[in-house]
Amino acid sequence: MNNNPIGVFDSGVGGLTCLKELRKLLPNEDIIYLGDTARVPYGTKSRETIAEYAIQDIAFLEKYNVKMILIACGTVSSVLMTEDLFAKSKTKLYSGVIYPAVKSAFAATRNNRIGVIGTPATIRSGCYGKALRELCADIKVVGRACPLFVPLVENGYTAKDNKVTRLVAEEYLEVMKKENVDTLIMGCTHYPLLKDVFADILGDKVTLISPGAEVARYAAKVLMQKNLLTDRQTQGQCRLFCTDSEELFSENVSAFLGSDINAEISKCSL
Repeated sequence: MNNNPIGVFDSGVGGLTCLKELRKLLPNEDIIYLGDTARVPYGTKSRETIAEYAIQDIAFLEKYNVKMILIACGTVSSVLMTEDLFAKSKTKLYSGVIYPAVKSAFAATRNNRIGVIGTPATIRSGCYGKALRELCADIKVVGRACPLFVPLVENGYTAKDNKVTRLVAEEYLEVMKKENVDTLIMGCTHYPLLKDVFADILGDKVTLISPGAEVARYAAKVLMQKNLLTDRQTQGQCRLFCTDSEELFSENVSAFLGSDINAEISKCSL
């Protein structure tokens, strides 16, 4: 058994979708979450800059002796596929969101036509397509960069009937309807807050995959297999760190997790 916390990081608040699922699956675990809100979004930056930021995020979490690190950021996860971000790290257990999401999408598809929406960096990397074709060479992958979704989410434009959000989503998702995808990977952890909009546009025959939730399920499975789950019988503590305004971060925490979340929120520097 290991009572050390689980570490989670993202470029902003989107990774809270992962934290929410972790809290549901592993309520007794302590969790340290880092949102690099001062430098969000990562998705419009170079691979070199993204890697530099990610290594700093990892080093911050390791100060708290975390037993596993979850990269709840599609952009950083895409860089992880080609660069060893943990080369100088003492953490041996870690995962990005890509492979857990890909496995779930492959299990869900019926026509082998899978859509991927994400930040420009994620789509440019082709990471989801590469991972999917490792499972099936004949799979059809349709990618679409959606740079406006992150600012819409972070400014609270998430309601299904929001005219601005719906207009943007209809334009971005048009290619998914045209290509007849039956499964859509929401390749940025902000996007599940827009799932009602996506579902309304695409219809109930399209399965939506949340990478943040999938990596949380993967973590629960790995920690159980390795006998590293806490033996604590009480509710685990949740500490949230941001690198910019605590007030703005707190508002987003409420939007992602609900008002019943019992967490300590602090500002930090990296």
